[in-house]
Amino acid sequence: MFDTMTFTKVLGGFCGAFLIYLMSKWAAEEMYHTGGGHGDDHGAAYVIEVESDDDGAEEEAGPDIATLVAEADVAKGEKVFGKCKACHKLEDGANGTGPHLFNIVNREIGKIDGFGYSGVLAEMGGAWGYAELDGFLANPKKYAKGTKMSFAGLKKEGDRANLIAYLETIQ
Repeated sequence: MFDTMTFTKVLGGFCGAFLIYLMSKWAAEEMYHTGGGHGDDHGAAYVIEVESDDDGAEEEAGPDIATLVAEADVAKGEKVFGKCKACHKLEDGANGTGPHLFNIVNREIGKIDGFGYSGVLAEMGGAWGYAELDGFLANPKKYAKGTKMSFAGLKKEGDRANLIAYLETIQ
């Protein structure tokens, strides 16, 4: 059958191969690292400058979030909320994995009794205004570094505005 010495040799071979793989990966990352993604500020290895066609004119900014929320579609916001309802409830005091979102617009950040916020949100202060909600919904991990919320964010500005308009109706 299969004796202990053979099993030990096979296991040692796999462990050795895995160790070589990890060391090779580490060495390759060190030799060919171009910056970004590891907490450093070295930037890219090469910078390619190109001529601009706009003659120094700044890019025109779109409407602010308050304007977008005023023009938003609440029904579309309700559909966008479908991405949130696995973790968040709309009923007052009904916390799920995340805190309830009843009356969230202009509510104090990190102050719901009975919910264990991550330290960064508990210490943030202020209220969930349009700009704060927009920033958090765009990229929670970037807006509040250290948050427990694992959601990647809503990339479309229209989706965020529609969701904020919908949440504003939940009171």
